[in-house]
Amino acid sequence: MLTLPVPVLAAVLAVASAVPLLGWALLARPEGAGDRARDNLVRGIVLPDARQPRRRPAQARLTRSLTPRGTLARLDRLAATAGRPAAWPVPRLVAAKVVLAAVAGGLGLVVVLARPGVLTVALAVVVTGVSYVVPELLLHSRGQERQAAIGLELADTLDQMTIAVEAGLGFEAAMARAGRNGKGPLAEELVRTLQDIAVGQPRREAYLALAERTGVPDLRRFIRAVVQADAYGVSIADVLRTQAAEMRLKRRQRAEEKAMQIPVKVIFPLILCILPTLFIVLLGPAVLDIVAAFG
Repeated sequence: MLTLPVPVLAAVLAVASAVPLLGWALLARPEGAGDRARDNLVRGIVLPDARQPRRRPAQARLTRSLTPRGTLARLDRLAATAGRPAAWPVPRLVAAKVVLAAVAGGLGLVVVLARPGVLTVALAVVVTGVSYVVPELLLHSRGQERQAAIGLELADTLDQMTIAVEAGLGFEAAMARAGRNGKGPLAEELVRTLQDIAVGQPRREAYLALAERTGVPDLRRFIRAVVQADAYGVSIADVLRTQAAEMRLKRRQRAEEKAMQIPVKVIFPLILCILPTLFIVLLGPAVLDIVAAFG
């Protein structure tokens, strides 16, 4: 009778238990078009407990039992900054974190059993911890890319809104035109803000929610200026014109700052990669001649 070693048996058990969970976490979808429509309608909206949409029981139990509330709140903020991708809701992110940590922990246990030692245990712990935070890091990276895209689009969008307001449109109509003509994340956020206003949310709260949701400092500053202009009766055209000029100036300053950082960033590749090769090419023949002469 064939008997498997303990490390091999542990590896087989870890993989066999992790693969179905990983497949469920990555491929599970709401059942039916009605569930998908409901999830899209309430995505990012905090409802009272009595009106909370019904979740899948397995994901709900996994979310409550294996993840602290602080982690859930942090994941929710990261998801909002990343635009709340429909393919990766918060319950699925939690499931992916748990599954990846379980797989890494199982494989780390196999390595520790095969080669016990302090370094092996430390490496297994580090790999398990990194695997647990990988989905969160990916979501954070996507959020940063989205914030950078919004910052780049903001100046041009404000120019479009300024032209529309000076042509006679209202602020919300100009926002709707900029959202309809745009194709980036800023246009999507403008459209969502207008949808929030259309369903009854006060304008001030919708604007502040836009600033909080995106987390872009320039956009937050613009929203504060718009809220103050609406409260004190300042001309919105003057606010848009001033903010557009300021955003263009900041965008040019950021471009100049990045251009000034290029020489500093080039030093390390130059020293580590280019100069050694150049020295070998220039001094190599001379060194060979010297060795041949005195050898």
